[in-house]
Parts: sequence; C-alpha cells; structure tokens
Amino acid sequence: MRLSFSRFGDVATARGVVVILHGLFGSGRNWSAIAKRLARVGWVVLTPDLRNHGGSPWDDVMTYPAMAEDVRAVLADESPEQPAVVIGHSMGGKVAMRLALEHPSRVHALVVVDVAPVAYRHDLGTLAEAMRSLPLGGVRRRAEADAALSQAVPEAAVRAFLLQNLDIPDHGPPRWRPNLDALITSMKTISGWLEPPRGVRYEGPTLMLAGGTSDYVRATHRDAVTALFPNARLEAVPDAGHWVHAEQPEAFLKAVNRFLDSVSPPLASLSPSRSTTP
Repeated sequence: MRLSFSRFGDVATARGVVVILHGLFGSGRNWSAIAKRLARVGWVVLTPDLRNHGGSPWDDVMTYPAMAEDVRAVLADESPEQPAVVIGHSMGGKVAMRLALEHPSRVHALVVVDVAPVAYRHDLGTLAEAMRSLPLGGVRRRAEADAALSQAVPEAAVRAFLLQNLDIPDHGPPRWRPNLDALITSMKTISGWLEPPRGVRYEGPTLMLAGGTSDYVRATHRDAVTALFPNARLEAVPDAGHWVHAEQPEAFLKAVNRFLDSVSPPLASLSPSRSTTP
C-alpha cells in the first residue's frame, strides 16, 4: 500500500529523517505544526496518513503488522540508506513499536507518545459508530455536523477533532475520509496488542513520552515496556492528557528535541521527495 504523506525540511542540509505516525481518527496534517518546528532545526520530517485514514487507501485489514509494513515501504522509498527516527502517538505509537520490533534496521530511534505495548479496554468504537450514523445528506456546513453529532459526542473538543475528518465539497455530498466500516470492524485489534515472538526486542534508543494526567501509560506497564524495549526511557509531560503534542506543544517539543539531540544519526543521502512540501 502506498500511503499519502507530506514531507517537510531540506534534504540538502538534513540531520536525518523523522517520521511521525498519527493516532486513531487522525491524519498526518494533525502533526504539521510539530513537523515544521522539527524541520526548522534540521530534520526532514515525513507525516504519513495511515491506511484507512486521511488521503491513504482503504483496506479491510487493519492490523499493526500491516500498518508497520506500510510505513516500512514509505521509508524504503524515501530514506533507503538511512534509518529514521520514528515518532508515533497512540495507535501510531503501536505502529511505531511494531515497526521497530519487526524492522529494527529501519528505525534509528523510537519515540512512543502516550501508549504502551499492551491491550486497552478503551471503547473508541462508539465514536466511529457515531460518525457513521451521522446523517450527512443535508449537511452543508461543519457547524451543522457539529450540532448533529453533539448528542452522541457531548465533548466539544472531541467533536472538533473528529470533524477534521469530514470533507464538505462545494459540489456533491459530504463524506468521511476514514474508512469507518473497517475501523469499527477492527476496533478490538486496534485497542489490542499482538505480542511479538519470544525473544524479539528493539535495542535502539527509545523514549516513552506520556501525558502527566493521562491513564494510557501506567507504572504497571513498565515491565511490558522494558521487556520489548530494554533501552527505553520513560518521561511524563506535566499537565498533558492523551493528546500530549496538542495540549503542551512546547513541553512536548522540548522533550523530543532533547532526545533527538542525543541520538542524532549521521548524514546520509536521501531520496528526492515525490510529495508536496508545505
């Protein structure tokens, strides 16, 4: 599968490659502000849309090995000679971990944002169901969709995030960019975690960056983390919930840049981009 992605930064002067993987119901453009900031300090940053999200293709298969393979293919094309620093948030964090475990030669360092290699009981399928059930036929403005979604999703911030996925064209009916049917069918897999074969570990430098007020990464998860990522360092961003990068962007960037400075890879030739650099 060829993922849609954007590329930020100057290949000629790049310190290395960073790929950022969004979470469930997100897309690469959610990370544009962070990507631009990282590009300013010398990184080439790729922000893919994972399968069934954004502008990437749809597929009934929504497993972490499949998503990791999608990202590996992007890196094989865009950075064939140089492993990347991989940053992943939530679902994207699990994709990043799976990529590092299955293709460690492609991952120079790993940043996992507010998720652990464990199965969760969070039922986000209700959000996808609410989106799918929204009557879009008469919607002409985002405010109308927001009002229609408010009964099923009372939190305004969550509705605003979900409605970023709604296309309202000048001509034709509105449509959701994510493949909601596939997401709903695969929600148990997305919330879960398939353990790798016994003995498989990623030995590279790893930062587990949690939101200080989030419950996604707990002290009880430490053993699961260190068993697979023995060089992991756990750090919490104060006053941040699950969307660490959106709630505390300066603190998030400070922690990430500190980590990147400690693992900066050597310069290597990069492939010319075939995507648009904003």
